[in-house]
Amino acid sequence: MATRAAATPVTPPPVPAELAGLDDGDHADVHHHLGAHPAPGGPDGGVRFSVWAPAASHIAVVGDWNFWDPATTPMERVPDSPMWTAFSADARLGHRYKFAITDQHGHTVQHADPLAFRTEPAPETASIVHTSTYRWGDGEWSGHRAHVLASPMSVYEVHLGSWRRDPGEPHRDLGFRALATELAEYVVEMGFTHVELLPVMGHPFAGSWGYQVTSYFAPAARWGEPDDLKHLIDTLHQAGIGVILDWVPAHFPKDEWALGRFDGTPLYEHPDPLRGDHPDWGTYIFDFGRQGVRNFLLSNARYWIDEYHADALRVDAVASMLYLDYSRAEGEWRPNQHGGRENLEAVSLIHAANVLVHDDGVGGFTIAEESTAWPGVSRPVDQGGLGFTLKWNLGWMHDTLDYFAKDPIHRQHHHHDLTFGVHYAFNENFVLPLSHDEVVHGKRSLLAKMPGDRWQQLANLRALYGWMWAHPGKQLLFMGGELAQEHEWDHDGSLDWAGLGDPGKAGVQRVVRDLNHAYRARPSLWSRDVEPDGFTWLDNDPAHNVSAFARMGSNGEVLTCVANLSPVVHYDHLVGMPVAGRWTEVLNTDAQLYGGSGVGNLGAVVADGPPAHGQPTSARITLPPLAVVWLEPS
Repeated sequence: MATRAAATPVTPPPVPAELAGLDDGDHADVHHHLGAHPAPGGPDGGVRFSVWAPAASHIAVVGDWNFWDPATTPMERVPDSPMWTAFSADARLGHRYKFAITDQHGHTVQHADPLAFRTEPAPETASIVHTSTYRWGDGEWSGHRAHVLASPMSVYEVHLGSWRRDPGEPHRDLGFRALATELAEYVVEMGFTHVELLPVMGHPFAGSWGYQVTSYFAPAARWGEPDDLKHLIDTLHQAGIGVILDWVPAHFPKDEWALGRFDGTPLYEHPDPLRGDHPDWGTYIFDFGRQGVRNFLLSNARYWIDEYHADALRVDAVASMLYLDYSRAEGEWRPNQHGGRENLEAVSLIHAANVLVHDDGVGGFTIAEESTAWPGVSRPVDQGGLGFTLKWNLGWMHDTLDYFAKDPIHRQHHHHDLTFGVHYAFNENFVLPLSHDEVVHGKRSLLAKMPGDRWQQLANLRALYGWMWAHPGKQLLFMGGELAQEHEWDHDGSLDWAGLGDPGKAGVQRVVRDLNHAYRARPSLWSRDVEPDGFTWLDNDPAHNVSAFARMGSNGEVLTCVANLSPVVHYDHLVGMPVAGRWTEVLNTDAQLYGGSGVGNLGAVVADGPPAHGQPTSARITLPPLAVVWLEPS
C-alpha cells in the first residue's frame, strides 16, 4: 500500500512556455511536454503533469503519493491555453496516477493519461510515471537502413502473445524480453528481412489483437515494461531484422477511463456521430480536423520511430479514414464541404504523417492497409499521392487465394484470378499480404483453404508460396503460415510448433526458409520491384494450369518462375526464355526435401529451342505437379 511521502522542499520548475502553443499549428513533439515528466535534477525532484482538456472545469492529479486524493494535487489552466498543469514534489518514478477531470456539469471521471509512457497491466487502468534508462546497441543498423523499394523485403507478421508460449504455462504470455532472442534467431534462420508486430500499444482487451488502443504512447503492459520492448526491437536490429509496428490512428475504444469524452465533451473523437462513431467496431473515430488531435497523432507517429527505433509504421484501416461513407448506408453519412465522400481532414493528416515519417530526421517508412482503388496511395505527397511508401495489395490476396482454393479441374476457368494482379502491379508500390486477417473468423487456415487430399493441400501451399515470392511486390506472411497450421489462428494459444513433427509440415517450413534465402540473394526479384520493365510474361496456358514469367534485375540479372498448378506432370512443356543457354533449377517446391514427389529437371534445363511466347528462344521443361520451379542462367 502506498504511503504518503513527506513534504520535500523542492522549488517547482517554471511552467513550460511551450504548453500555451501546443494547440496552435502542427506540433510533432507534444509527448515532450504533455503527460508526466520528472523534473530535471534526478529522481527526487518531483514530477510535472500536463494535460490537454479545454472543456474541463477542474482537474486534479491523483496517485500513489497522495492517496488518490483529488484535493492534494490540483491542476491549473495554463493562461490563454487549453492545457492544464501541476507540479508535485512528492511524485516519483514508478508512481501510478490518473487525471480526475470534472466537466462543466460537475461530473468527475478519473482518466488515464493520454500521453502516459507506461501503464498498469489490464484490467487495471492507471498510468505510471516513467523515464527510460535503456541504452541502445543498434547504431550500426540504424545508420545503414536500406531503401526498401529497391531492397529485399520479406515480412514475418507476429502477434507477440501467441507466437510461442511457455510450454509449462501455456496460458501465460512470454512477453517482450523473454521472446527477444528466440524470435530474432528464428527470423534470421527463416530468412525474413522484417518483423511486423501487431499493435504493441496499450490495449486492455486481448481479443482486439491490439487494434483497439487505449494508451497510444505506452507499450502493452501485459508483455512487459517499455524498456523490455526496446530490448526486443534492439535485439532484432542487432540481428539484422527490421521492425514494423502496426499503428491505429483511425479509431479508439469508448472506455470511459481512456480517451472517450475526455474532458466531458467529444475531444479526441469527432462530435458528429455520423463522423465520430464507427459502425463496424463500436469505437470512436478521431476528429482529424481538430488541431489538438492532429498533433496527438503526429507526435505519436514520430514517437514510435524516434523513441522505439521502429523502422516503419503499417497504418491500419486506412480506407475507413479516407471515406466519410465507409460502412455507412445512404443517409448515415454527411458529405464534405464540396459534397464529396472523401474525409479531407483525414487526408490532410495522412499527408502530414507520411511527410513526417519520411523526413531525413526521422528516417522511417510507412505502409497502408488500404482496400480500395484510391489513386496514388504510395506516391509522394508532392506528386499528388497520399505519401505512403508501400500499400498492401489486398486485391492480389483475394484473387490469388480464390484461385488456389479452387479444385485444379476448375482452375482453367479462373486463370485470370492468378494473373490479373500483374495488370496493376506497378500502379502502386505493393506488399503481397497473407496476413492474420485471412486465418480468422471462419476463413480457415491457409492449409485448410487448399483443395484435395493432404498431399495435395501441402503441395498447393508450397506452390502458393513459390508463386508469391517470385511475384512483383514485397511478401508478408502471418506467423503459422510457414508451419502449415491446421486450424485458424488463436490469439489465446500458441502456434502449433509440435506439428513440425509431421514431415509434410516441416517441408512447408523448409520451403519458406529456402524461398526467403533464395529471394534475398537474387536482385532479379527485388531491385526493380516497382518497375514494369522488371517483369515479363513467358507463358500462360489456362488449359494446363500453367503460367510462367521472368523477373529482371537492375544489373541484368534474370530469373524465371514456372508454375504448374494442375495435379499431373507436364513433360516437355515449351516455355519461351529470355536468354539462351543452360538454366539452373534454383528451387522446386515439389522436391522430396519439402515432401514433394521429386519430379524435376535433374538440376537444369537448356534453352536452345526456337523463339516462343515473344522470347528469342525456348526450353522444354518438365513441370512437376502442383508446383513452382525457379530457374536462372548458369
